[in-house]
Amino acid sequence: MIEARGLVKKYGSKTAVDGVSFTVRPGVVTGFLGPNGAGKSTTMRMIMGLDRPSDGSVTLNGKPYASHRSPLTEAGALLEAKAIHPGRSARDHLRALATTHGIGDRRVDEVIDMTGLTAVARKRAGGFSLGMGQRLGIATALLGDPKTLILDEPVNGLDPEGVLWVRNLAKYLASEGRTVFLSSHLMSEVALTADHVIVIGRGKILADVPVSEFVDDGGGSVRVRTPDAARLVEVTSADGVTVTADEPGLLQISGLDAQRIGELAAEHRIVLHELTPQASTLEDVYMELTSDSVEYRTEAPSAHGAAAAPAAPAADDVLSGSTQGDAR
Repeated sequence: MIEARGLVKKYGSKTAVDGVSFTVRPGVVTGFLGPNGAGKSTTMRMIMGLDRPSDGSVTLNGKPYASHRSPLTEAGALLEAKAIHPGRSARDHLRALATTHGIGDRRVDEVIDMTGLTAVARKRAGGFSLGMGQRLGIATALLGDPKTLILDEPVNGLDPEGVLWVRNLAKYLASEGRTVFLSSHLMSEVALTADHVIVIGRGKILADVPVSEFVDDGGGSVRVRTPDAARLVEVTSADGVTVTADEPGLLQISGLDAQRIGELAAEHRIVLHELTPQASTLEDVYMELTSDSVEYRTEAPSAHGAAAAPAAPAADDVLSGSTQGDAR
């Protein structure tokens, strides 16, 4: 279990984390969401004792991380996948860490196999792709068979097989009664993995609820296609109702359910060609909740700007110039 109480972190005049309180419970996967600069990584670093709070406190399984006699068996963390000596092989890195905690080579071999590193275990970490570095970072976090797992952007750089593996791993560990706390910018992946979400923006907690409740609060909308859109807008106008036009004859209506919209259309003899309820997604609700907390906002490019924009370079996910992908 992770418990934060009034947690504050200041860097000079800037407050990165501002009076944050939350509890991450065992037995569920908790997603930690927020825009860039919201305070996610700083909070995770304070949990692991890497940053000292300016005020407040945070405990991990009842104590500050540094107070545990065997911290690696209490919590494993992936905070920076590249924080590994580039000249060491994956196996040597894990063995060195295991030795300092009295962990045997058998466990090293187990996590190497578990994370798909067997084929590259004796290769230097400096030659690893981003995805392979992530796998090594996760192997490091798992080394002590910890009660709590803290993962910052664990699927970054992983291929689809690797993303699915992380998802199943997180769920499996939670099913064993462990505490699993992970951050991600991939809302679709959080929706598939997490049972609970904590959302932070500008250093403050914006939401701390089960995923199902978080999504239900979005309310959803109804997609309506009609040749008489202007009249339908008139008859559905009311307090709490929002109508947007995606294109001529196509409306998105929030604040009324499909049944009521159909009744109003029939009452006013408005022809409907489509009436489709659409549930809110985790991404929809998250974007609305954090709209005022985004530090660096981008605008959609114009057609001219999009055409003129340079193409993104191909991802270089190559190990030692020959082995493709993050897993092989």
